[in-house]
Amino acid sequence: MNIIVIGASGTIGRAVVEELGARHDIIEVGRTSGRHQVDITSIASVQSLFERVGKADAVVVAAGNLHFGPLSEMTPAQFGIGLQDKLMGQVNVALTAQHYLNDGGSITLTSGIVADDPIRYGVNATAVNAAVEGFARAAALELSRGMRINVVNPSVLQESMAAYGPYFHGFEPVPARRVALGYVKSVDGLQTGQVIRVW
Repeated sequence: MNIIVIGASGTIGRAVVEELGARHDIIEVGRTSGRHQVDITSIASVQSLFERVGKADAVVVAAGNLHFGPLSEMTPAQFGIGLQDKLMGQVNVALTAQHYLNDGGSITLTSGIVADDPIRYGVNATAVNAAVEGFARAAALELSRGMRINVVNPSVLQESMAAYGPYFHGFEPVPARRVALGYVKSVDGLQTGQVIRVW
């Protein structure tokens, strides 16, 4: 299969490329790196990406920014970071991909453990991750031509504890390689409308 991996140079993305690349042809995409570049917050940029790549069998999105900070100080602009980037960025990809993927193709998005288990300073992250999962569950009902959509919901990564550890006291971190298996399950499996938790 030809698989587009958006966010291929990130911690999760690199692990996904390694796991899926053992059996499939990977098209690595990043904001500034990879074979192709895309700004997922721009629908025009996403459409241009798919026009350049052409037909593919699957797309994985392992990208998207969030805002972490206290609710008492949060501004609408800060809250909008997650809405425009991680939520609408992934929605932009899914809305576009449905018209370019081959029959039976799959879309795999990314949420996170705080969709189920909120943390201090994580209001934006919880709202956005829960919305990504809701979008995928509903979109699965309407996708045509046998296409599928799932979401991988990882815990905090072992590799990211230096940066995010202070937000995740009491959480058990997981290695990126184990998280990548959730994406493999989504791409190589048959399920749709599922949240694949890797905790």
